[in-house]
Amino acid sequence: MTATSVERVNGSHLPAEPRFEYDPVAHAEAEAIRTRAEAEAEALRIEAVGKAEAEKIKAAEEAEKLRIANERAAMRLDKERADHDAYVAKKAAEAAKARAEEEKAKKAEADQNEREAQALAEQERSERYWKWGARGIYAVGLIIAAPVQFIHFWDPKRPFLVAAPGLLEGLALVLAFGAAWAVAHRRDVAPYRIGIMLGAVIAAAINMYGGQDPRIGFNAGLIGAIASLGGPIVLMAYEHGIAQKADGIPSRRDRRAERKRKAAEEAAREKARAERKAAEEKAAADKAEQQRRAEEEQRRKDEDRRTGHEAVWKVAEAMRSARGSQYVTEQIWADAWHRVTGSKVVGITAEIEELTQVAQFRMKAVSEAPIKGPLSLVESQKVSRSKKDPDSPDGRRNNGGTPPRRTPGDTAPYSAIARNQARHEQKKD
Repeated sequence: MTATSVERVNGSHLPAEPRFEYDPVAHAEAEAIRTRAEAEAEALRIEAVGKAEAEKIKAAEEAEKLRIANERAAMRLDKERADHDAYVAKKAAEAAKARAEEEKAKKAEADQNEREAQALAEQERSERYWKWGARGIYAVGLIIAAPVQFIHFWDPKRPFLVAAPGLLEGLALVLAFGAAWAVAHRRDVAPYRIGIMLGAVIAAAINMYGGQDPRIGFNAGLIGAIASLGGPIVLMAYEHGIAQKADGIPSRRDRRAERKRKAAEEAAREKARAERKAAEEKAAADKAEQQRRAEEEQRRKDEDRRTGHEAVWKVAEAMRSARGSQYVTEQIWADAWHRVTGSKVVGITAEIEELTQVAQFRMKAVSEAPIKGPLSLVESQKVSRSKKDPDSPDGRRNNGGTPPRRTPGDTAPYSAIARNQARHEQKKD
């Protein structure tokens, strides 16, 4: 049986059968495309996983931040609550203290009022006793002196002289009433006192003279004289005290206390003046010392600038003289330095600025130039298998971030077709 071939069908030539030949380049390209697609898919997967992990980490961080914020808010709230409680307690303590001080002040005022009332009552009581005591003494003296004078002046031929004792004793009494009136109406009381003493002296003299009469006796005349003087004197002393009180005249005790108070105040003022004078003298001494130190420091600066920067100093002196300044100030020195050197920074010259620029240029060149030599990144992605020491450097440079260390097995192996194609191209070369 032989095979037959059909070359024509219905008078037309059949198309030639396609011949499939192996194309390693296309196969390698397809394999590379597939590998690249797988790598891209793996990269997308890794990226998605990374994003998911990043989102997870971010969510955890956000949760942690929220927790910390909540804790801080709670701590702040606790602090504010504690501060509020402390504030309330402080206000309550202040209110209690104010109430206690107010009660203490009221109690002190009440005690003071009570003491003043007691003192006033005591003054009124003593004044009342003094008033009636003086009047009682006057009445007793009148009782003693009047009979002596009645006996002395009794004359049956001249019975009208029996009124003489009333005139003599009544004169002092009426003048005493006049003195009381003068005190009450704030009038001059001296004439009344003079009249009282004249009347009392006359009555006493008459009583002493009458004591020579055997009917009266010396003792009766003496006691009558004393009574005539004692009653008006006591009454006048009482009226004198009332007058001083009404006029506001201080007593001897008050004057002594006032003198002591004024002496204490004068001593305090003298002490304050002495202290103020001492403080002023100390301030003046301190100011003089500061001035001396400032002048000494200025002289040191001037001498240093004069010897170290003669050209600048001449210009500074000229500017100082033109501006009428006492000495070369920092502003004048800065202006002179700028005029002479052209630099606005005192202490910097053109030579120093040049050295600075050169040093900065060298530093910039060194920091930005590429690294060459064994520390270069060229051909450093794979670790050389010829290395013996595992701790020896792998040839990669440190340029701000170490590239990832690649070891066998990190990259997917090349396909067999790609290896064959690469081998075939190497043979052609």
